[in-house]
Parts: sequence; C-alpha cells; structure tokens
Amino acid sequence: MRYDVTAIGELLIDFACVSTDGTGYPTLAAHPGGAPGNLLAALTAYGCQTALLSKVGADAFGDLLLDTLARAGIETAGIVSDSDCFTTLAFVTLDSTGNRTFSFARKPGADTRLCYEELNLRLIDDCRDFHFGTLSLTDDPVRTATQRAVAYARAQGKLISFDPNLRKPLWKDLDEAKRQMLWGAAQADIVKISDEEVDFLWGCTPKEGAERLLWDCGVKLAFVTLGPKGCWFSNGSASGRVDTPSGIRPVDTTGAGDIFGGSVLSRILKTGKAPEELSEAELRQATRFACCAAGLSTQRYGGISSVVPESEVWAAVD
Repeated sequence: MRYDVTAIGELLIDFACVSTDGTGYPTLAAHPGGAPGNLLAALTAYGCQTALLSKVGADAFGDLLLDTLARAGIETAGIVSDSDCFTTLAFVTLDSTGNRTFSFARKPGADTRLCYEELNLRLIDDCRDFHFGTLSLTDDPVRTATQRAVAYARAQGKLISFDPNLRKPLWKDLDEAKRQMLWGAAQADIVKISDEEVDFLWGCTPKEGAERLLWDCGVKLAFVTLGPKGCWFSNGSASGRVDTPSGIRPVDTTGAGDIFGGSVLSRILKTGKAPEELSEAELRQATRFACCAAGLSTQRYGGISSVVPESEVWAAVD
C-alpha cells in the first residue's frame, strides 16, 4: 500500500459547548479531532491515501476514534491502544463568531505517551509526504518519537510538511514552544502557519513571516493563513494572497486550519511537482480550493466531522 501522506501526532475528542444552564454549566457535544486527524480527513476526502501514527487510550473514546478514522478511509495500523493512559480530551469554548479557546485533559494524555519503538515505520517507508505538528513536541516520549520519525523520513527522502499549531496552555514554557516551532520549520519543505503564530515567532506581517520561513528556515513553500481574510502563499518565485469566499457564517472554527492544510496539500500532491516548482497560477488555485474547504468547514461543528465533500468545495471555488 502506498500513502500520499503519513502523519504523526495527537488524536483526541473535542468537547464543544452547545448550551449553558442558568448557573453557567455547559452541555457539551463530543467530536473526533486532533490536528493530524483533521488534516488527514481532508486529504482523504479529497482523493489521497493517508495513514496516522498515534496513541489512544484503551477506552470508549479511543475505540470511537479508531472507528471514525477507519470509516473516513484513514489507515489505522499505526495507532497504538494503551490501557495505562486515557485518550486525550479537549474542551472547546466558542464565542459568538465561532472562534474557540481550548482546555486540555492531557496530564498525561495517551498521545503524549507514544514511543519511537511503537512506530510502524512501514507507514513512513510507503508515504510520499510525512507530516507533523508541535502538539507532539510538548512532552516526552512523543517528542523524541516525533524528532526521530522526522529524521527517519528525511533520510528516506520524503517530503516533509509541518504545522506549528500553537496551543499555549500545553506548554510549560513559551520560549520552549518557540524553539520547537522553529526546529519544526527547519525540518520542513512545506509549512502551514497562522498569522497569529507568525506574530508569536517574529512579531511581523504575514508576508514577512513567509519570507522568514523561506530564507531563514529553508522552507520551500509557505502558507500563512489569515483567518476569515484568506491566506498568503509563497515559494520564493511565486507569491500572492487568496481571499476566503464571501457569505461564510461560522459556527465553529475548530479544525479549520487543519482542513486548510489537508486541502492545500491534496492539491499540491496531485500536481506531482516539487513545492518550489509550482507556478503562481497553480499555487493560487490550490490555495483557493483550501480557503473554500476551510471556510465551508466552519459552518459545521467539530474537526474531522466538518470536512465537506469535494463537490461542495468546487462549487464554492467556481
């Protein structure tokens, strides 16, 4: 079996508030999520073969997540079930515009306990692109597992994609978060980063952030997402900005950045070209597709469950 993308990282349950009683206690709805799972769900929905390296608890939520990924068409042979720890949980609070803040039950969560020796390296051997993010760099042993997996993938000549995906509550030290984000960028060919993360790292504009990624970190293709304002893209020879479609009414932005990442990666891989060889027209089309997919996803709840069919995305693109 050949995979377009194999990812490593967290698989978890997002709990979103659907109502609040008179004393302020919320009624929560559970949704499958985790940045790598959201990204792979979008990739799979848009025609790619995918696999995940992760760990869940041997519990009801872990079983639900494994079933969800299998039904989405994501290879689950690399997901370990561990009876000694619980599946990670994230509690998402939404404001009136659908923007969210996170609280995590992850002390430790199963995803942080993944060891390098537990990795199914065949899933890296058989992939075109290896993807990772910083939530698997916050704690050991998963930090070491991720670093060694990235080194292994690079030694195998794989394309490397990276999402900094900053979640401040998960870091004991924000200076360490910055160091790990920059380490991750320095390993990658393709980086999807948000304007807020650019500001955290360098305190500069999205355009300047893309240039820092390209020239300081050695990235070949950078996407800086701008929330409802779209995305700035650059591969050194071509750059530009694409707007999010008008008329979007967000109810939940959970996973939108991940879905952007999976969507744009699906288009890049379909070209068969190296990231630095893509033309402005090709990058603009890929970014437009991803902006539409991410925007439409915010009109649904959850991460994995909010990926819209490809036909709906193309209708929005056109």
